[in-house]
Amino acid sequence: MQIPENFKEIMKSKKGFISDMDGVIYHGNRLLDGVQEFVDWLKAENKQFLFLTNSSERSPKELSQKLKRLGLDVSEDHFYTSAMATASFLQTQCPGGSAYVIGEPGLVYALYEAGISMNDYNPDYVVVGETRSYNFEKIEHAVRLVLGGAKLIGTNPDLTGPSEAGIIPACKALAAPIEIATGKSAYFIGKPNPLMMRHAMKKIGCKRAETVIIGDRMDTDIIAGIQTEVDTLLVLSGVTSLSEVDSFSYRPQYIVGGVGDICR
Repeated sequence: MQIPENFKEIMKSKKGFISDMDGVIYHGNRLLDGVQEFVDWLKAENKQFLFLTNSSERSPKELSQKLKRLGLDVSEDHFYTSAMATASFLQTQCPGGSAYVIGEPGLVYALYEAGISMNDYNPDYVVVGETRSYNFEKIEHAVRLVLGGAKLIGTNPDLTGPSEAGIIPACKALAAPIEIATGKSAYFIGKPNPLMMRHAMKKIGCKRAETVIIGDRMDTDIIAGIQTEVDTLLVLSGVTSLSEVDSFSYRPQYIVGGVGDICR
């Protein structure tokens, strides 16, 4: 572990907390140890906090409802997803554009809200997010559209993600067959893309020195914090194990077992 003696004082001095969800708050439908204490502490200490997730499957309302089912009362304004960041990006790049989407309702809803229409004939973009309904027919159709001129977008660059059953393929793994078949590289919006972090910082209204980002992935959460000059805290409750940290050329400021260690 990498916990200084004054860790509690450092955490208490922070005004803003940006936290990943999968592997930090829950695995699938299982709330992780210490999360209830952590959320209660954030509220009691009047911290500005945002759950920033690379998952594009659910809308903020659905994420709020999911946490409520797990026993946590967190309003939907405390969530920001890669689907929302992707929709915002496409809205600025191609206002009123269209997309063929391989993804779940949370992604489709975010795109609709940004004025992006669904189009499986001649879209401006092919957008890939996490989905349980991935199949060869969708890959084949996406390949044809990209070869026809549609730009390939991925909601996030995660290769894998945690679940109750273990590690599962994530967005970058799902986009890979389309990239390989077309020779086109996808542009990935989610962490560690600075676009995502800039949106998050604006939402919580805190300065970089006042903020800490919490995550379970070195290659997205921790590097996102380093690139935006925000203190980084790695939890070992998700994808990254302690033995894997040294394989990266950068390190987080702090390493703890789980978010409960922040307030205990």
